[in-house]
Amino acid sequence: MTAIASGSMFRSLRVRDYRLWASGAIVSNVGTWMQRTAQDWIVLTRLTQHDAFAVGVTTALQFGPQLLLLPVTGLVADRVPRRTLLLCTQAVMGVLALALGLLVVTDSVTLAQVYVFAFLGGCTAAFDAPARQSFVSDLVGQEHVSNAVALNSASFNLARLLGPAVAGLLIEVIGTGWVFLLNAVSFAAVLASLRAIRPVPDERPARPRGLREAAAGLQTVVRRPDLLVVFGMVAVMGTFGLNFPIYASTMAVLFHQGASGYGLLSSALAVGAVAGALLSARRSAPRTALMTVGAAVFAAGLVVGALAPSYLVLALALPFVGVASQTFMTTANGIVQLGVDAVVRGRVMALYMATVMGGTIVGGPVVGWVANALGPREGLMVGALAGVAAAATGLVRQRRTAHAVAA
Repeated sequence: MTAIASGSMFRSLRVRDYRLWASGAIVSNVGTWMQRTAQDWIVLTRLTQHDAFAVGVTTALQFGPQLLLLPVTGLVADRVPRRTLLLCTQAVMGVLALALGLLVVTDSVTLAQVYVFAFLGGCTAAFDAPARQSFVSDLVGQEHVSNAVALNSASFNLARLLGPAVAGLLIEVIGTGWVFLLNAVSFAAVLASLRAIRPVPDERPARPRGLREAAAGLQTVVRRPDLLVVFGMVAVMGTFGLNFPIYASTMAVLFHQGASGYGLLSSALAVGAVAGALLSARRSAPRTALMTVGAAVFAAGLVVGALAPSYLVLALALPFVGVASQTFMTTANGIVQLGVDAVVRGRVMALYMATVMGGTIVGGPVVGWVANALGPREGLMVGALAGVAAAATGLVRQRRTAHAVAA
């Protein structure tokens, strides 16, 4: 580990507690991606007749709580010790995975039950996400925040590479229910790593004491034009662009692929995402211009995917989409975390995660409806248009900034 950590790309791994966190998180993330793949597949092929809208509803129920619970999740992340909060949220998510797995294994699961578990998991994740994002800053300090964020993204997307492919194979070999049960077991790894991490000294100058302080994150962003642009670009991409489960599942069906084919499309996206995150880890500081480039390449990649004449061409195009999307999102995350004070970081990150994930409560069903009514290719074109809009927003901001400097 020392040899690896000595390189600039992996400098955050010099920190003992970050190494512990990263090692537990990768195992749990693989399990989570296995479950997401199995959940989308069971909704699409077992509980409905290839209904992409139902997949979109499931996605929205998973991520919608990020938006619905925004007033309290960031406040909790800034008030409760983050290690303690993460121990609670990770344990709850493990129990939910276990319960859903038992329902599937006993062949008693219904679409309504999947919706309920997706919503409960989304509520738990709404509290988990801002604490998890801010916890990275607590572990490594300001000097390595950008690098740690990028390595977290690489780890997350490495799991997205492995998880769907493993899930696709396991679904065909041992059945969908066991995928959920294996995910429940995987939470033991992250819980063990959290227990081994030393309690992080609380360096926040003050803790919020009332619900009126919940708006501090929003006030911070509104007062910063640079952050407003970042949040606007992320909102467009998060709502209409980053609907990968719908893209992969519907295009897999279009090309007459089974669960393993679907899993491999998700993994193709993740190959690019891992590469994009590692490239971001080498950069010393995130820049808005890089978000603009990422959005433009994202749009171009989805257009190629939408026009793909075969499954192979689609699979070859998706890694470029993954590189672009991860470059965009990792850069945005780094800009936000480095741009705010520790005392409000939890609330700002809750707002950020709500912007990224909460938009899918609208975008997921819309993209699913487009894929149903017009076709899977048209669904990808919706995502491409989102990339174009985000890139245009970034270009406008850059030109205004350049003009202001020149004046």
